[in-house]
Amino acid sequence: MPLNILFAARPERWTTYEKPLRAALKDEGIDAHLSTDIAPEDVDYIIYAPNSTLQDFTPYIRAKAVLNLWAGVENITGNPTLKIPLARMVDPGLTKGMVEWVTGHVMRYHLGLDTDILKTDATWVPRTPPLAQERNITILGLGALGTAVSETLVSLGFNVTGWSRSPKDVPGVTCLNGAKGLKQALSTAEIAVLLLPNTSATENTLNAETLALMPKGAFIINPGRGPLIDDDALLAALDSGQIAHATLDVFRIEPLPKDHPYWAHPKVTVTPHIAAETRATTASKVIVDNIRRGQAQEEFLHLVDRNLGY
Repeated sequence: MPLNILFAARPERWTTYEKPLRAALKDEGIDAHLSTDIAPEDVDYIIYAPNSTLQDFTPYIRAKAVLNLWAGVENITGNPTLKIPLARMVDPGLTKGMVEWVTGHVMRYHLGLDTDILKTDATWVPRTPPLAQERNITILGLGALGTAVSETLVSLGFNVTGWSRSPKDVPGVTCLNGAKGLKQALSTAEIAVLLLPNTSATENTLNAETLALMPKGAFIINPGRGPLIDDDALLAALDSGQIAHATLDVFRIEPLPKDHPYWAHPKVTVTPHIAAETRATTASKVIVDNIRRGQAQEEFLHLVDRNLGY
């Protein structure tokens, strides 16, 4: 008897994911009925996006797990009707995209590339770019993405400090945790990269107090979550010169409103949430592997801790 797998996401996502999911199911030898329309009581697994119309999980009495299409789960963890396991998306394609995007912007700041790219006059001012070993970078968040970014920057020779709420161990990275560790991590952060989840505990991680801890003239890169930064505090730090420049890919409201100060600020680069995107082919393999695990009564990968929110 085939498994009933409900795809609960917006129509354009079905168009993108249907073929890769069917291919991944075939590769795993899983006999499945994959559809956007299955009676709730017959559903075995739910492939899900938090902006789906499905918000009440109560009727899904047979379902074994909800397999999220997104890395972010903050819009579903608080749903009181969700009682079954929830797995977040950890996609190798997304991870690679994030590593490449962050590395590019780190190198931009590290080498001072804007000096030449944005120059409009005919001045010739030779300079010697620093080496990676002369630059201190702090990664806030050492989950799958933060760890991957840290490992790449270490391989390039940068001095990398990583901070997380709980203790972590990443080879080559100075790993810190807790409130005291955050202060220490920021005190050396010439370039800070934000890759924390969005929870009540991480909101406004960068605020007036913590921004003041950073070396004067530091740079900020945020491809993580918009609420990690107190926007007013960052604008004030940019205006004062405490922060030299910020590249922001995520925001509290998206698309970023046209009248938001970030658009016109000369020390802010706005990118339209492009740092990392889930790739349907690789993500489908992750999802189907979890379905295989569920059927084999193995532990699901990337399970969400509802208490922590990620």
